[in-house]
Amino acid sequence: MTDTTQIAPQNTSEVTRKSQDAARRPSVTPSVDIVEDSHGITLWADLPGVPREKLDVKVHDARLVIEAEAELPSSGALRVHHTELRAPRFARAFTVSDDFDTARIDANLTNGVLTLTIPRREEARPRRVEVRAG
Repeated sequence: MTDTTQIAPQNTSEVTRKSQDAARRPSVTPSVDIVEDSHGITLWADLPGVPREKLDVKVHDARLVIEAEAELPSSGALRVHHTELRAPRFARAFTVSDDFDTARIDANLTNGVLTLTIPRREEARPRRVEVRAG
């Protein structure tokens, strides 16, 4: 992410304070890639093992929040006596510039990767200015 990117990560601990369950259970900060162009921003977040039903993407004011919980596969035929691995809970928050239209976010979850496309507002898109010769 470069200094010119108009979406900034926030402290994940702020996200986890939102719910009682999250306060008792630590969360994992998912890795993200963010690309910005003249049309908007595309964000990819790694959320392995997360089904669509356990994914929550919220946007309010200039704040984008991603919260999710992975599901670990288990066999109904097996009886668990001891386990040290819990399904991870993911949480990440970002501040989004007013240049972007958060009402038109497109979200897609495929093979454990969340793709968010946030279009730039029409008035914030770069435009070419015609220059006339004297």
